Amino acid sequence: MINAVPKAFWDELLSELGADAIDHSPATIADYGANLMPSGDRMPGGVLYPASTAQVQQMVQAANRHRVAIWPISTGRNVGIGEKSPVREGQVVMHLGRRMNHIHEIDETLCFAEIDPGVTFRQLYDELGRRGHRLMMSSTSGPTDGSLVGNAIDKGAGYTPYFDHFGMTCGLEVVLGDGRILRTADGASPGAKTWHLVKYGFGPFLDGLFVQSNFGIVTRAGLWLMPRPPVIRCFIFSFPDDDDFGEIVDLIRPLKLNNFVPTLFKVTNDVYSLGTVETYPYGRTGGKTPLPDEVRGELRRQHGIGSWTVSGAFYGDSEETIRPLIERVRKHFERSGKARYTSHEQALESRIFKIHVDTFSGTPTEEEMPLHEWRPGGGSIWFLPSTPMVGSIANQHQRMSRSILARYGFEFITEYVCTGRVSRALHPLIFNRQDPDEARRAAECYRALMQAYAEAGYPISRAPIEVQEEAMARLQVTPEVCRDLKRALDPNGVIAPGKYGIV
Repeated sequence: MINAVPKAFWDELLSELGADAIDHSPATIADYGANLMPSGDRMPGGVLYPASTAQVQQMVQAANRHRVAIWPISTGRNVGIGEKSPVREGQVVMHLGRRMNHIHEIDETLCFAEIDPGVTFRQLYDELGRRGHRLMMSSTSGPTDGSLVGNAIDKGAGYTPYFDHFGMTCGLEVVLGDGRILRTADGASPGAKTWHLVKYGFGPFLDGLFVQSNFGIVTRAGLWLMPRPPVIRCFIFSFPDDDDFGEIVDLIRPLKLNNFVPTLFKVTNDVYSLGTVETYPYGRTGGKTPLPDEVRGELRRQHGIGSWTVSGAFYGDSEETIRPLIERVRKHFERSGKARYTSHEQALESRIFKIHVDTFSGTPTEEEMPLHEWRPGGGSIWFLPSTPMVGSIANQHQRMSRSILARYGFEFITEYVCTGRVSRALHPLIFNRQDPDEARRAAECYRALMQAYAEAGYPISRAPIEVQEEAMARLQVTPEVCRDLKRALDPNGVIAPGKYGIV
């Protein structure tokens, strides 16, 4: 049973670790409680700033003695998922990234890095650049100060061949809820020199236990990196109509199942693209929401985009080797009679299209972040279902999303990140959090989307803190197994009770 944060907890850590390790001032609590969710901010009981794995261990041991619940974050930049605030009020935020932000090693021969949870996408990119960019990382499309480790263990992803960020980790260091320090894979073997080289090692694969869970606190990770190809060339196609999405999906599927295109495909809808360079045009709509189709069409024409933007990239040792690949993919898409091609060079001249070039090049970018200001009031909550790569199903899904969002007065804003079999449909629900009615509608709309996709057989893959517990409650057997694991690894329930619905 977790109680309110006792003074003795703070006194103990102050004595053992010093004033730099703790802060429970009202201003800090307000800062760390802020988020973008419809339900409002969630105030923590204070904040911890460990400087090492040993200090994390000390803090967890103190939390067990005083029955204090800890909410670990890396950098707290998971925008639309919850930011820094805890899943439950009163939990003490453990901000790992504040002081644990070191790149411990980069091996340019075997292509891996060993990093702390506070290492950001921009920080690693800059270090790789300092070394001559011989290696290439996989990045999200923002924010650049997000944590590589935090993103990986929340099933975040990028766009390059190394898009699976958790899949590209190898060997974790974890402080368990009972205070033990676990090194996974070959790191469990004293003196092993293959910790970040052999993903599975001896015995059960334990790394997955610490993804979207609260069984332990990841304090270090190995991350595989890709040799940077000499030449990267992005290709972009624009499609004019909303229902072209089904045909787009059917065109992408064989290119990915055959691995002809090495990257993932980004399929971005018009409002998602427009939101990077525009805000909601209330003047054109007379305050009406959602955005009328005729205004949406005007904005598309103004910015030279279609209803859909489809992009990917090829890598090679020269322009000559890539050129025939581009020609082949052009013929494949232009066979539809609808696709309009934009070259890599042309894309660099467009703010909207350059984002695609950056993400396929492993370059962190902030250029998508203005999307969260599409409407005033700072509200953003992300809905992330999966969609099979079958055109007819994909069109059913995008129509269903459009209908539900319109019913509650919101725009269909989405980016589908496509493999050969399934896409992850990123739906940022952007709303005015300062308007109580709009915030209420945003919460209702999110749950309507979640219900509709679950009934259709397509559950979500990531969840904001606001709905994590109810999303877990929809599953069968998994909640009970997670509770059993929680009792074994964190018997007093001190690490993030309620995270992803695990209690």
